[in-house]
Amino acid sequence: MQAALASFSSPSSSMPASNEAWRVLDDPVEWPAFGRLMEGDAATGRWESCAAVEGMHCAACAFTVEAALLKVSGVLEAQVNAASRRARVVWSGAATRPSSWFEASAAAGYPLVPASNSSAREHRSRELRLALWRWLVSGFCMMQVMMYAYPAYIAQPGEMTADAAQLLRWASWVLTLPVLFFSCGPFFRSAWSDLRHARIGMDVPVAFGVAITFAVSTAATFGGAGALGREVYFDSLTMFVFFLLTGRWLEARLRDRTAGSLEAVMNRLPDSIERLDAEGGWQRVAVRRLAAGDVVRVHPGEAFPADGVLVDGGTSTDEALLTGESRPVPRACGERVLAGSHNLSATVQARIESVGEDTRFAQIVRLMESAALSKPRLAQLADRIARPFLIVVLASAAGAAAFWWHVDSGKALMVAVAVLIVTCPCALSLATPAAMLTSAGALARAGVLTSNLQALEALAAVDTVVFDKTGTLTGGTPRLERVYCRQGLRPGDALEIGAALGVHSLHPGARALVNAWNAQFRSPPAWDVTQPAELAGLGLEGLLRRRASAGGTARRVRLGSASYCGVAPLQVDAPQVHLCDEQGWIASFVLAEDLRPDAAAAVAALQAEGITVRLLSGDRDSAAREIAARAGIEFAQGDCKPEDKLEALWRLQAEGRQVAMVGDGLNDGPSLARANASFAFGNAVPLSRARADFVVLGDALTAIPRTIAQARRTLRVVRQNLAWAAGYNALCVPLAVAGWLPAWLAGLGMVASSLVVVLNAARLSGSGKAKGRAAG
Repeated sequence: MQAALASFSSPSSSMPASNEAWRVLDDPVEWPAFGRLMEGDAATGRWESCAAVEGMHCAACAFTVEAALLKVSGVLEAQVNAASRRARVVWSGAATRPSSWFEASAAAGYPLVPASNSSAREHRSRELRLALWRWLVSGFCMMQVMMYAYPAYIAQPGEMTADAAQLLRWASWVLTLPVLFFSCGPFFRSAWSDLRHARIGMDVPVAFGVAITFAVSTAATFGGAGALGREVYFDSLTMFVFFLLTGRWLEARLRDRTAGSLEAVMNRLPDSIERLDAEGGWQRVAVRRLAAGDVVRVHPGEAFPADGVLVDGGTSTDEALLTGESRPVPRACGERVLAGSHNLSATVQARIESVGEDTRFAQIVRLMESAALSKPRLAQLADRIARPFLIVVLASAAGAAAFWWHVDSGKALMVAVAVLIVTCPCALSLATPAAMLTSAGALARAGVLTSNLQALEALAAVDTVVFDKTGTLTGGTPRLERVYCRQGLRPGDALEIGAALGVHSLHPGARALVNAWNAQFRSPPAWDVTQPAELAGLGLEGLLRRRASAGGTARRVRLGSASYCGVAPLQVDAPQVHLCDEQGWIASFVLAEDLRPDAAAAVAALQAEGITVRLLSGDRDSAAREIAARAGIEFAQGDCKPEDKLEALWRLQAEGRQVAMVGDGLNDGPSLARANASFAFGNAVPLSRARADFVVLGDALTAIPRTIAQARRTLRVVRQNLAWAAGYNALCVPLAVAGWLPAWLAGLGMVASSLVVVLNAARLSGSGKAKGRAAG
């Protein structure tokens, strides 16, 4: 696959070579490398793939790519984000192949690169280098043209002969040619592609402006006093191109930094790894060829390719972008390692347990891709405005030219050029996504993943935060403190039954029983549980049979709350888990919970910002109020079923409150979906089961107020960007139509408008670090 990508990503590669390379991607074995199977058979089912888009720099480009992809038979959905330059394609393996939609996008002028491949960053680097060369050529030629134009500006009548003036014009014309044919190449190619497909993109006005300016100046240079006048504008043309390329190069650098922060998580897997073969030797294979049970050797500096367990050696790992832990984590033989974490200390061997979509890394990548591809409401509104705005720009330029033509045809054309150039809607289209993507990147580096960019806008308006208790305000897993059991049953036997059921649940209470059993005994429980079924927020049940007597009678047992088990709760102010069977009560387990160390600080920080904090818990009301008091929360309610939490959120929203829910992502799933914005702690449950807008990879509750503060800063920057874009056009368009804005100054204004938006958004990239790691 690397060779294929190299062949079609090379700037010098021809279209046939590219087509041949894309056909390599038609092998179903390659599809998981840049997508995931949504449903059906691997070879003919429905796939969701992500790709990086080359040559795209505005919302109109995104429209073009989406339109080209949707024309391909078998492509079901296409979503392109201009700010992140990423495309999401949902397609049917039975109806099409990747080469079809790769070719369609390339034919529209925007080649695709599989986003999950490390070559995507190499493509961006190549683009940046080529953009730098175009900028350098335009800058050098601009300085020379300005030098030749300077005498015409300062010479008094009679001080310079006509031959000398004509020689300087010829020299300027020659020096403008490299700018026109090399530096302006991307503008003309993009404009031609748009016009060929009957579209209007943002490079169309630029290309028209450059072409008209060069035509007018060339006519004046070689035609003398013609219909277009005697004035030449080579200095304005080269200066405009230089300013435009300066802005786009800086903008590309800033975008590259934002994309790099998002890809810091996405591209952590190695391309290949050493695998133990049948003969006992080590063979380097592609990571996508790994399967559960394989043994791999990972050297220092390499990333672990999949989730697994160390079987030889010990080391320390960097898991900062996966768990939020900023310090190296020691991992001994027999301990679990995560895909995407880096081996820091020594060469180790690991047995693979989970690969591909089953790894924690893949779940994080899906969240990051969702953030990179989502379009906030404000961005969608700006995109809808951008295309008709371009039509208005062309109409305004034509109207301005017609208005000035009877006065001076040459000036009329240059006024039209100024209107074409100054009214580019790039700043409007970039205002929202640039800020939100930059903010999402800063949060990712701080250990908070954003799955939905629109949630940043919702989170900024939040005035109420509702916490779950167990696994959220308290530590992830409580500890077993006491066991009460029926007469004739030993506490250890009751614990064994509870642990046998508990392994089938991720609820903190069930995990507490499993941990307590594992801490006391080395062997697993001697009970088999079949047909386990869990009822969120209440408990789980299953058929229990002693492993030694395979033919014995199975009995149905339940583990969970007092109401679920049909027993009376113990009169203690502590979390409890109960066990029962058909005969009734078997045992009650009293658990001890520890408040997270930073819970009180997080609550205080929220309250200091004027945010009301509440606690809703499925635990006993007395236990919930006791934890709330320790955390500094005034409003607390216990004995809440999942539907009770939903009802409480509905009432708060009916009062006009904007609510953020913080839960562990399991029985809080409906509440997380109902809230205006939601948080889940990534260590609590698999990320694929979390419905939260934000996933905190670590265990620090202070991530909540920091993320809310970041969202509020983001919305302020978005509003500033939109105000700037609107104000700039409102001021400059009348000046251009009036003929008071020369082409070079119009170009400088257009560049400044986009650059101000991107630079203002870039201020958000360091805010997460400035405030400390959110998940530290």
